[in-house]
Amino acid sequence: MNSENFTLSEKIVSASYVRQGCQARRSHEQLIRLLLEQGKCPEEGWSESTIELFLNELAVMDSNNFLSNCGVGEREGRVASSLVARRHYRLIHGIGRSGDIAAVQPKAAGSSLLNKLTNSVVLDIIKLAGVRSAASCFVVPMATGMSLTLCFLTLRHRRPKARYIIWPRIDQKSCFKAMITAGFEPVVVENVLEGDELRTDLEAVERKIEELGAENVLCVHSTTSCFAPRVPDRLEELATICAKYSVPHIVNNAYGVQSSKCMHLIQQGARVGRIDAFVQSLDKNFMVPVGGAIIAGFDEAFIQEISRMYPGRASASPSLDVLITLLTLGARGYRKLLSERKEMYLLLAQELKSLASAHGERLLHTPHNPISLAMSLDGLQAEDDKAVTQLGSMLFTRQVSGARVIPLGKEQVVSGHTFRGFMSHSEKYPCPYLNAASAVGITREDVTLCIKRLDKCLKTLKKELNAAKSSSAVPPPSQEDTTPRETNATQD
Repeated sequence: MNSENFTLSEKIVSASYVRQGCQARRSHEQLIRLLLEQGKCPEEGWSESTIELFLNELAVMDSNNFLSNCGVGEREGRVASSLVARRHYRLIHGIGRSGDIAAVQPKAAGSSLLNKLTNSVVLDIIKLAGVRSAASCFVVPMATGMSLTLCFLTLRHRRPKARYIIWPRIDQKSCFKAMITAGFEPVVVENVLEGDELRTDLEAVERKIEELGAENVLCVHSTTSCFAPRVPDRLEELATICAKYSVPHIVNNAYGVQSSKCMHLIQQGARVGRIDAFVQSLDKNFMVPVGGAIIAGFDEAFIQEISRMYPGRASASPSLDVLITLLTLGARGYRKLLSERKEMYLLLAQELKSLASAHGERLLHTPHNPISLAMSLDGLQAEDDKAVTQLGSMLFTRQVSGARVIPLGKEQVVSGHTFRGFMSHSEKYPCPYLNAASAVGITREDVTLCIKRLDKCLKTLKKELNAAKSSSAVPPPSQEDTTPRETNATQD
């Protein structure tokens, strides 16, 4: 409804009523106007009606929704199912063009506008979360691993002689396979144990650059968010080393946007040294379906170079999901989620510490990890080698998801490389342990139920182990005892 249509409506319905309706619509339009003007996440979240009005307005700008459109090409935004069309708000053309994921599509002005606005709003949130000097970013419809691969492939054109990627070890398959898929040889640098924490071996990283030759190293591939007892890499020091040797630096910031500490490390690393790009997951940081990531950096030209490396058009679904989510939350709502996550981290740490003490275990001291916690399982390991993995099965069947139990001595081959002590980020971590994380969206009820069920599982498991020990300690029956005896009932 434009102003002309509202004027015509006054001939049908009372003018005062129509003016009231017109004012109500203008309040929606004002919010949309501010978004278009500023390109920032609104401070207060929008209502669903405002978001749907906005998305419908974008959809009618795409050629597949033109009333008189006549499509004779191979890609005309045709959808067989109306359910699928509604699921995507009839934004069918996706984003980008064949040569650039950030390019504008002539026959999809609405989808192109959606793409540009999403990237702008997400950049605003990255700055809000702590990386204030970030210059550019874009949403890519791939999860973190493949997004890292895209970064490595882009660097290949800048460093054609490079064969190696130096990688402080983190036992997570996708980031390792990202390097293999891109065609490079990962150089695994083992972590060093400091107290309970596993930290970056800076001397080993620098030594590897010198041994291999800086020109043969594609980049250093570091990590922020991770499972305790590993902690975020020493980004400031790594960034300084990368700047010293003119070696690019790519950061896997998978679920680090929700952590002010992880984001501060990235900001400081870029300030004192070199960070070329940092990659983060959409689902882990913004509570949207799996399938998207954000590639961000401090040099707009390099980030654009990465976006141009993406072959073909791309799905708009991840961009649509995160834009709807951020418009719903608003900046204030997202800040609130981040604050609540910190509170739940402290609660989870306190509850795990109490539970560990009650069972003769301890909460590992990992103050440099702001998201993940670890509780020792020495007692279970001493009782039975298989008890640790059995605890993991018990938790899963009792609907405690996300908790991980890490036994000692596990060996895993990933893309031809053998990891000893796999899942513990170290060849010889001193003890088995259980992981739990306070990630964005966690609630007090989640913490309470997890602790209650974990306590029950530990008690049940120890009871079963004690019973098994007792039965094995009973001497075998004598020959006389094993002879069947007739009872009175049998005689009768």
